[in-house]
Amino acid sequence: MDKTIIRLIGAALVAALVLEAISMSPNFRIAMALVIGLPSFVLILISRHQLGKSFSMMPAAKALVTSGLYAKIQHPMYLFLDLFLAAVIIILDWPVLLLAWALLVIIQMLQARREEKVLATAFGADYEAYRTQSWF
Repeated sequence: MDKTIIRLIGAALVAALVLEAISMSPNFRIAMALVIGLPSFVLILISRHQLGKSFSMMPAAKALVTSGLYAKIQHPMYLFLDLFLAAVIIILDWPVLLLAWALLVIIQMLQARREEKVLATAFGADYEAYRTQSWF
């Protein structure tokens, strides 16, 4: 299955979870937001640290990072940012923010594709091997 489809299905599941959580009691919403949000925030920081000097706002091929969180997740900063923002939407109880969140997910998917093209051009077979080993 194409990894883009997997990402879209995952985003749809998270959106459904957010909508369901918003309908729950305030205490449950807060607990759920903390369970999702705190680990996601920590994992954003870890993935940023693991990226090191390879971090860039625009796609750039400084180094191919394939260890740590990047060993199994090609774009962990995007994934964990999305989960963190989903937790924020839950705690704020503003389902309308899901529209902005969905737009952000689409923008991140387009950015990920640009990054993947840059990495494929720069690292060739090494990058393709990494892509086959990672989950999504």
